[in-house]
Amino acid sequence: MIISMHSNARKKEIKNVVREIELLGYKTKVFEGVRKTVIHIIGATERDRIKRKVENMPGVEELIPILHPFKLVSREFKKSNTIIDIDGLKIGGEEIIVMAGPCAVESEDMLLKIAEEVKKSGAKILRGGAFKPRTSPYSFQGLGKKGLEFLAKAREKTGLKIVTEVISVEDVPIVSQYTDIFQIGARNMQNFSLLKTVGRFNKPVLLKRGISSTIEEFLMAAEYIVSEGNPNVILCERGIRTHEKYTRNTLDISAVPVIKELSHLPIIVDPSHAAGDWRYVGALAKAGIAAGADGLIIEVHNEPSRALSDGKQSLKPEKFKKLMEEIKAISKSIGRKI
Repeated sequence: MIISMHSNARKKEIKNVVREIELLGYKTKVFEGVRKTVIHIIGATERDRIKRKVENMPGVEELIPILHPFKLVSREFKKSNTIIDIDGLKIGGEEIIVMAGPCAVESEDMLLKIAEEVKKSGAKILRGGAFKPRTSPYSFQGLGKKGLEFLAKAREKTGLKIVTEVISVEDVPIVSQYTDIFQIGARNMQNFSLLKTVGRFNKPVLLKRGISSTIEEFLMAAEYIVSEGNPNVILCERGIRTHEKYTRNTLDISAVPVIKELSHLPIIVDPSHAAGDWRYVGALAKAGIAAGADGLIIEVHNEPSRALSDGKQSLKPEKFKKLMEEIKAISKSIGRKI
């Protein structure tokens, strides 16, 4: 059970509620969010007794019984969809938002050219990795701070928002200075220290599903971020590891409607990492939108054969443009826009 306090509840009122709950024999955990404070009652079994004790106490807004282990991100806690507003750009609403760009930032000139191309085709957010966690220690690891500077320049020239990955707790402050959205990659989905750290920053977080994670584990990872006070989490289904070898991963398209039912958070699809091959990216992207995804994140490169990272799964700008036209038609057919 969760007790939601009024947005103007005083600290004394919160402490009084906590004291009364603990006098009943339960432990509590207090989450102080940007807008309001919620009190999680751990192991609550006597709900009627708790309700009688605290529902009329000063500062209490409502008591919410929640059965799922993920509390704050559950649909039980919040019935309406969370819409994340980034300077007027809304993720999770009627409009489907597409993020596009290279896997890795390679140079300023290359990044700007791709940014201009994807913007022309309708993308609203530029993706690009400045820090690249790779399977091999000998693969290109990214440009680091210089890559962040190139992303910021591309944003200044095109007006696109940017999303880039942060891979360690130590890098969060520097990445925060440049990005509009933190990205937590699949390898870091259960890096709980990193999740808690980005949860303390007032900046949206794009959380990718781990390659072997269940939907519940995925939502519990989001809970770590939200429980630290940051409600602006964008979930990303990017494929899970199965026995199949013809694609890089297997896109769990069923995760989209399931998460829509379980959680109020927006969810987007990454067809590039699911497919691992540009030939299948379009089909998976369209399937994601048809399934109800709130957006897409797609890798685009003007010379995929020379890309320093994931060139095989990157679309050329002209193929991305064609895909965007097809997505517009699907969006319209389901009552949404792009």
